Amino acid sequence: MTIERNWAGNLTYRASAVEHPGSIDELRHLLARGGAVRILGSRHCFNDIADTDGVLIALDRLPVVFEVNDARDAVRVSGGLRYGDLAPLLDAEGLALANLASLPHISIAGAVATGTHGSGDAIGSLASAVRALTIITPAGETRTLARGDGDFEGAVVSLGALGAVVDLTLDIEPSYEVAQHVFEQPSWDAILADFDEVTSIGTSVSIFSRWEHTDFADQIWVKQRQPEARENTRADLFARLGAEPATAKRHPIIGVDPVACTEQLGQPGPWFERLAHFKLEFTPSAGAEIQSEYLVPRADAVAAIQAVRTLAGQIAPLLLVNEIRTVAPDYLWLSSSQGTDAVGIHFTWKPDEAAVRAFLPTLEAALPETARPHWGKVFALDAAEVRSRYSRWDDFAALARRFDPERRLVNPYLERLGL
Repeated sequence: MTIERNWAGNLTYRASAVEHPGSIDELRHLLARGGAVRILGSRHCFNDIADTDGVLIALDRLPVVFEVNDARDAVRVSGGLRYGDLAPLLDAEGLALANLASLPHISIAGAVATGTHGSGDAIGSLASAVRALTIITPAGETRTLARGDGDFEGAVVSLGALGAVVDLTLDIEPSYEVAQHVFEQPSWDAILADFDEVTSIGTSVSIFSRWEHTDFADQIWVKQRQPEARENTRADLFARLGAEPATAKRHPIIGVDPVACTEQLGQPGPWFERLAHFKLEFTPSAGAEIQSEYLVPRADAVAAIQAVRTLAGQIAPLLLVNEIRTVAPDYLWLSSSQGTDAVGIHFTWKPDEAAVRAFLPTLEAALPETARPHWGKVFALDAAEVRSRYSRWDDFAALARRFDPERRLVNPYLERLGL
């Protein structure tokens, strides 16, 4: 038995073997063996979405693909590549992605398959940047899908239910710089009185709180493209919020050394050195942690945050930090921002999984019925209820049956969801 653990250490995989093919032919050979199989990304999921009692196949040793098209508006990349490894390759070409997640350590295929996102009112999830992808099915067949194809919108956020995503083509644009400011102790009442104005103050905005106080949040991080950044990033707004600019670099978790964080204090720098919260060369966030996240339509965001606020006394003892950020809508069937501007309410919990899981039903009952849990994080919501929050769920289930008729990719996680 091969014993492997996820990034946070809260899950031990049950796989009989973990394979790292060095070529597409070797990948096909591994799939041809038959039996249960799952594709393993950078192991940043906190639940058993990638688990199996069969064989885990990691794509991290496949040949690196990096091909910029002639129009220089798209790049084809290998699915096992991490965003932090892709970004400098793009920047060296004078090119960029529109967004990054809070940490660059995650694999591209894994992040896309779970609907992972960054932050920004006008910026979609990482999956929304995909314009084509190549999948090797469990039967060893190659399927290439592109925007406009009938199955494309169902195949991007796939939960690993279709096969191994060996390459993706992503939208890109000319490189740009970003400046990052941090403001401290903004009033919750003032934030919620004009939530839309607060989240629109920068290209990317994150609100952090430990919920040790219900009158004010800990911090607001504002990332702004240059040269659009305005002096003091709208000092008038932050004055109304009662927030003060940080005078030194900060970590999202108050009191933690910010050495792992990207540069702040308004110092402009390359897009990939600011859009993420953490640097690639450091362990991101806290390391030993558990994460949950729920995305709600913007129309329900204030009610959702107020619901969290009322539970602050129960949340704070379990919590490292809560982050609130925004995502633009897309039309991918299983995207948590499918069909709606979304607001993500993200919880980084202390590594006490039993206590967290015991509390999650209370949290989920308090949130609006429109809340969609992040596929790669810990949630307790009933599977039938989860399915009901995705209008194209049945279409996706049919797509998965066509790609994997023998159900070799179906594991307990997918079984619970009804696949």
